[in-house]
Amino acid sequence: MDQQFTGHLTITDFTYDLRDEQIAKYPVEPRDSSKLLCYNNGVIKENIYSNITDYLPENSILVMNNTKVVEARILFTKSTGSTIEIFCLEPEDSYHDITQAMLQKKRVLWKCLVGGAKKWKEEWLSKTITHNNQSINLQVRIAERLADCFIIEFNWGDDTISFAEVLHHAGIIPLPPYLNRNTEAKDAETYQTVYAEFDGSVAAPTAGLHFTESLFNKLSAKNIEHHFVTLHVGAGTFKPVKAEVIADHEMHSEYIEVSKSFIAMMATTDKPVYAVGTTSLRTLESLYWMGVKAIVNPLIEMDELAITQWEVYQIKEQDIPLNVAFKALLNKMEDWNASQLISKTQIMIAPGYTIRTVAGLLTNFHQPQSTLLLLVAALIGEDWKKVYEYALTHQFRFLSYGDGCLLSKK
Repeated sequence: MDQQFTGHLTITDFTYDLRDEQIAKYPVEPRDSSKLLCYNNGVIKENIYSNITDYLPENSILVMNNTKVVEARILFTKSTGSTIEIFCLEPEDSYHDITQAMLQKKRVLWKCLVGGAKKWKEEWLSKTITHNNQSINLQVRIAERLADCFIIEFNWGDDTISFAEVLHHAGIIPLPPYLNRNTEAKDAETYQTVYAEFDGSVAAPTAGLHFTESLFNKLSAKNIEHHFVTLHVGAGTFKPVKAEVIADHEMHSEYIEVSKSFIAMMATTDKPVYAVGTTSLRTLESLYWMGVKAIVNPLIEMDELAITQWEVYQIKEQDIPLNVAFKALLNKMEDWNASQLISKTQIMIAPGYTIRTVAGLLTNFHQPQSTLLLLVAALIGEDWKKVYEYALTHQFRFLSYGDGCLLSKK
């Protein structure tokens, strides 16, 4: 089961011709009426999401990402009338995790992209927001300039309102740039899964956008369980691979938060597991390797579990069974008396990588030359071309608001 280093792969081998009219600018209604492409051992079938129970085994498990998209784009108007746009990426490094940072009162530091930074001459910019019928003055300043972003200090001086609430009142849901349109009021609902719970993402885990309460009822009737993990999706998910070979691309790092009960379930189940979305799959694979690291180093601490980009290709212990790895992780959580596992992952999943945790993946159709397309190719091999060619020629809608596919591991 040894996996091969994937860095030599050339990104131009993972491209296809995607026309703008094939990109879904808006979702269909109801959500579960989206088209569904089902791929299994080279065979492709076509249906809609509300009938997905016809293609999932009875007594299987769906793993879903319950992160919530935050209003990460904030516009400030200068006295001259020009606009400064702040795009919140992730907390400054001093915070333990995103949840802790989101709950900060009065003041917080955040890594951000800044549009119009050269025009930002004043020390502080401000805007008025309304919370519980009270006006609050939100101020921002550049605390530090980093190589690829800024650390921005947000100050609102009110200990009754969290930063998550500040964003809700001050910000805008950040739609993916490839939609080429402004955010509309309806997006606050449609660009969020019905099970979104924990604030922290700047992009939706879009595979989950197709699920409705009625679909969950159909899944339950077939004894198909669903369990939640949390991976907060970063802006790097839209970052194109500009390097010629994969080894020269820096994978984005994202926060993971998973309950002890979920780890215990994965340590004991013998049911087939399906990941709803690439973020859920990256979380599952990262958790497996965290368990392997716990076996290799019995004295490991939680803050040493984070998975770096190429690390898993260098670990010698490649053949540890799935349940054994999750059991080791569970034992460490018991040692730490921890009910939640909080860490980060930068894992790169591409052809040559052996996917261990799932029987299949539910996902949307991804951009050409993207790390998400590389992940799909790792799951089903060269047949990714067959799947995408079918979707392109059978009126499937692409990207975040588009249709999706159920891909069984080859």
